[in-house]
Amino acid sequence: MVRGEASILIDTEASRVFDFVATDFVNNYKRWSPEVQRLDLLTPGPLRVGSRARQIRVDQGRKSDTTFKIIALETPSRVGFVEQNGQYRTEYHVEPAGEGSRLRFYFELKRLDLYMRPFEKLIRVAIQDGAERVVRNIKGLIETETPRSSTGPS
Repeated sequence: MVRGEASILIDTEASRVFDFVATDFVNNYKRWSPEVQRLDLLTPGPLRVGSRARQIRVDQGRKSDTTFKIIALETPSRVGFVEQNGQYRTEYHVEPAGEGSRLRFYFELKRLDLYMRPFEKLIRVAIQDGAERVVRNIKGLIETETPRSSTGPS
């Protein structure tokens, strides 16, 4: 198993971060993960445990077509996905942190094919870099789009 994880502080309330990542996943996923060329929700209605989606990605020149399902949706703190064949699992955790929130992202590649094992170290680095990029992208999008509230006197 190869795992990457990253955490970042975001200058907005946790409910806004959760809504951006989970509630509005279909609209926002391609924005924070530009490797996603196409995303199709296969289950009608709002995102919920058991919902399925198909994505086409191009990562470092390699195209992949996978189907995944939602395995956890705990408003307002956690959403998790697993690839239908168990190749990978991702989770986003959101928690209050002072006046803002902390976003934690986890990605697990469950197994490496035999021919990929000589490249395990490079794959680990790429997965970790990808995890850090995901949280930075989400932070940038949210903080750019969310007006700061004024708490002091005018």
